Amino acid sequence: MPDEHLKENFRSGFISVIGRPNVGKSTLVNSIVGEKVSAVSDKPSTTRNRILGVRTFDDSQLVFLDTPGVYREKSRLGKSMARAVSGALSDADLVAFVTDVEKPFGAADESILKMLSKPSLFIVNKIDKVKKSKLLLIFSAAERFSEKFLEIVPISALNNDGVEELTQLFKKHLPEGPKYFPDDIFTDQPEVFYVSELIREKVFNLTRKEIPYKVAVAVSGWSEDTERNLIRISAEIYVERKSHKGILIGKGGGMLKQIGSEARVEIERILGVKLFLELWVKVKENWTQSDFLINEFGYGN
Repeated sequence: MPDEHLKENFRSGFISVIGRPNVGKSTLVNSIVGEKVSAVSDKPSTTRNRILGVRTFDDSQLVFLDTPGVYREKSRLGKSMARAVSGALSDADLVAFVTDVEKPFGAADESILKMLSKPSLFIVNKIDKVKKSKLLLIFSAAERFSEKFLEIVPISALNNDGVEELTQLFKKHLPEGPKYFPDDIFTDQPEVFYVSELIREKVFNLTRKEIPYKVAVAVSGWSEDTERNLIRISAEIYVERKSHKGILIGKGGGMLKQIGSEARVEIERILGVKLFLELWVKVKENWTQSDFLINEFGYGN
């Protein structure tokens, strides 16, 4: 009886999704996987870890490594994020280099190109933002990098435009291999981390420019009431300044209530249970410079 993990002509492998901050890497991974495995925000540095997402088909299994955006950040957190990118590239069977159609060839893109040594696809995202005439100019400019890439692919991850075609190209360029994960697995992240990331996403999206990316979320309490199909979760939101604490709490606690409400709805949908969510805001000055706290919050290697 043949091993189901070694099916004939079955293709599989690890796809590292790399690019500058805010080019839509997490949106792309979430779109293909079909679940939110990465926090999504229009703020830079939303993704801090090498987050794994899995999509399994009858003939293939795509294992995505969603990485932090490549940029120059001198804090210890920034260096930890850079190590996550480097590790994802070394583990890749295939690289998905994502760039933003509105700013396709910045200095950071040039530095990423120098890092590429694995088979790679050049993905031009957010094509819904520009006219077709500009898109043709971008493709023409991209030809100078053609020796670096197997394919140049235009998509809009947000609108799911071109994503199915891109998925087929991933299948095409992955090697034959085993099924690394069971069919019902779509991420390797534990539920506690998953919940903390969803809360952090709501902080980013609701506070807009008032709060910098130096926000961490740690789940401190988790209890399940199976009879009532209820989970009680306590979580702390950490900031580096007292002024940021006031912004997150808001007038009469309004902002914190809104963060909790929006996070609760999404967590309930994903976990399939009723949720009681309690949030606290605490100050940890300069936590982004502390290796201990970076690891404590789950953002280290």
